[in-house]
Amino acid sequence: MTQDFAAIVLGGTGQVGGAAVAALLAIPKCREVVMITRTPIVAPSRVRNIVCDTGASGFGERTAAIARDVLSQGSASAVSCVGVGSGSMRWSEDELKRLELGVVGAFARGCHNAGIEQFCLLSAVGSTARSRFRYIRVMGMKEDNLRSIGFRRLAIFRPGIIVGNAHTPTYVEWLGRFVPGRFGNVDQRDIGRSIAAEIALHGNEAGEAIFENAAMKALAAQAV
Repeated sequence: MTQDFAAIVLGGTGQVGGAAVAALLAIPKCREVVMITRTPIVAPSRVRNIVCDTGASGFGERTAAIARDVLSQGSASAVSCVGVGSGSMRWSEDELKRLELGVVGAFARGCHNAGIEQFCLLSAVGSTARSRFRYIRVMGMKEDNLRSIGFRRLAIFRPGIIVGNAHTPTYVEWLGRFVPGRFGNVDQRDIGRSIAAEIALHGNEAGEAIFENAAMKALAAQAV
C-alpha cells in the first residue's frame, strides 16, 4: 500500500466525485484530499478546498503550483471525476470537448508537470474516439488525451449505468438490472471506493489499467 498519500481531485462536488472523496477520507493513510472547485465549498476535516477558474488560460499552471505544494508534503495522486451527467445530450460536441479535453486536459498536464505519476480518470463504458455517438466519442478522445500526457500510472474507470446517481433516472436503473456485464448497473459508491483503492494499493505501479463494472466492484472490495 502507498504510504501517507494525498489526492488532488477535480470534479469532487459531483455525484461520483463525492463518492470518491468519501472513500478516500475513509482510508486512514490518506493525509489530505485537495478539492479544486470553481466556487467555495464547506470542507470537512482533511479536505482542503482551493477555488480556481477552471476555464482560465492559466488553469494548468495553477494546478501545477497546487500539485507541487501537495507533493512537497509527501506522495500524491490526481483524480478527475469531471462529467456532465444527464446534461450531456444538451451539450454540443465543442462544449463537451472544452470540458472533457480542455479543462480535464489542463488539470492533468499541470499535475504531470509538477511530478505526479498516478492519474485516475472517470470515463464511460464503450469509450472510443471512433464511436458514432458524440458523448462516447468525446470520452474516447479524453482517454487518448490523457494517454498522450505520459503518466507513469493511468487508471481509467468506465462505468455502465451508475446506480444511486441523481442523474440516472429510476427506470434506467431498473432496466440496468437486466443488462449483463459492463453495460449494466454499478453503484457510484463502488466506483468511488475503486478509485480510492487504486490510489491506496497501486500508486507505485506503472502502466495503464482499465476498470469496467466487474473490475470496479472487485477493486472496491479491497478499499481499506
